[in-house]
Amino acid sequence: MQITGSCHCGKITYEAELDPGNVGICHCSDCQAMSGSAYRTIAVVQADKFRLTGDAPKEYVKKGDSGRGRIQAFCPNCGSGIYATNAEGTPVAYNVRTGTIRERNDLPPRFEYWCQSALHWLPELHGTVKYDRQTG
Repeated sequence: MQITGSCHCGKITYEAELDPGNVGICHCSDCQAMSGSAYRTIAVVQADKFRLTGDAPKEYVKKGDSGRGRIQAFCPNCGSGIYATNAEGTPVAYNVRTGTIRERNDLPPRFEYWCQSALHWLPELHGTVKYDRQTG
């Protein structure tokens, strides 16, 4: 599926091709803090299928529970999160922030990661595959 997206102010834009089966929710504490919400919805896009078409995002590296660095990319103007990717080597895939995708209404989540960190007051989302931690 072809998608397009942008940050809130429109300075950072992108286009990509993704498999709608690769859309999910992450309940990890980092995603909760960075999204300012109970979880973050992501669309996993292979690196060769993702292309920035506007300004470049600002990036910083955050170490995950695995000890590996993850690039967190966001708009330096409006602060919208755009994607995360591996910090070591060439990016393999981008975890695009689904809220920035124009076609997000057509991309229901299919999986949930880090369910062990999910907030207990959230309603259960039916029809997703759930993982206590992240796979792969």
